[in-house]
Amino acid sequence: MLPPAVAPVAHDPYAALRLPEFRRLVSARVLYIIASQIQGVVVGWQIYELTNNPLALGLIGLAEAIPSITVSLYAGHVADSVPRKRIIIPAMVVLFLCSLSLFLLTKPAGMALFANREVLALPLYVAMLYVVLFVSGIARGFMGPALFSFMPQLLPNRSLLSNAVTWNSTSWQASAVLGPAIGGLLFAQQGKGFAYGVDATLMFVSLLLFLSIAGRPLPEREGQQLSLSESVLSGVRFIFNNQIVLAALSLDLFAVLFGGAVALLPIFAKDILHTGPDGLGYLRAAPAVGSVLMAVWLTYSPLRQRAGRKLLWAVAGFGLATIGFALSKSFALSLFLLFLTGVFDSVSVIVRSTLIHTYTPEYMKGRVSAVNNIFIGSSNEIGGFESGAAAKLMGTVTSVVFGGLMTLVVVGITALKADKLRELETGTK
Repeated sequence: MLPPAVAPVAHDPYAALRLPEFRRLVSARVLYIIASQIQGVVVGWQIYELTNNPLALGLIGLAEAIPSITVSLYAGHVADSVPRKRIIIPAMVVLFLCSLSLFLLTKPAGMALFANREVLALPLYVAMLYVVLFVSGIARGFMGPALFSFMPQLLPNRSLLSNAVTWNSTSWQASAVLGPAIGGLLFAQQGKGFAYGVDATLMFVSLLLFLSIAGRPLPEREGQQLSLSESVLSGVRFIFNNQIVLAALSLDLFAVLFGGAVALLPIFAKDILHTGPDGLGYLRAAPAVGSVLMAVWLTYSPLRQRAGRKLLWAVAGFGLATIGFALSKSFALSLFLLFLTGVFDSVSVIVRSTLIHTYTPEYMKGRVSAVNNIFIGSSNEIGGFESGAAAKLMGTVTSVVFGGLMTLVVVGITALKADKLRELETGTK
């Protein structure tokens, strides 16, 4: 007599969201990202309006990337040495104070600090905006590794990891949809002061939500205690000794570095597509709309086969859509092409995040996340500087077309060299 068949366990797309503390973490992260996106739209338009210089837009990214990169490796060591919540809360306090500073600088008292300096007033005021962004970059440098490594600690078992990573990505993209649109509309309808006020308020509520989550002890270490230098470098060695993770990170790094056009969107909005701050908000939101829809699709239909090849095709699609956007003169077509960049980028983000979480031991996730932050987190800001500098040298449209072509070149090289990534079936072991 044959044993009774065992019914397969149904896939629960909401498994991670059924955990109260994970929901609070996601909610706090959503508000934090919406606030950051509002800030990005408003400060980008404000600085371009004050300077009318593409390079000034690129310097926004550089002002955030330099401090973030500088502290990242040490921040990863701290995230693996100190309970992660003790890092998240101070970082959020600093980010709230930075948002509050941008708000206060738009008030009469803040403007009065520079009003009596005549010719130097404008450069000094713009410099103050960069200083605030620089300080926020330091906070983000510590926030990234701590938040990345704290999230898995809220899960009761590793079987929920892939679902949690997908929802983490989905929530990020959803907030990236809302943030630019809200920022553009608030700026257009109520002015930059009001928009910065909303930014600061959302940062404060996010801080309260993070405070409501119980802290977790550090995971147990394996092996002997490392010195500071050995600990800092161990994350770098781990990634460079894992071809799959290294190839996925490199692919994303150079695609974002060369292929991103987000930093130049104020120029496209104002000078090429002839729209205002509200149109800029929609342009900033379009990639995130595509990312959200793809992320939701992947929540219900996770990548099961040929994940590596799908990743390569997705990054190639990102490059092609970027080239199309650069050449478009239609606002509607530009929105659609930016939407496609988000669709393709979402595949890359989810596969890369799942790979890092899956292949990295819990006690090393802070340090590995720090390297990931240097590869990916700061590549957006450095890519913004590259875009601004390239636009200054080659022209806005030419620079974005060049970036898209370079993305295709990177995909070709990765496909040839990284055979393990090319043959990867799924994002899990």
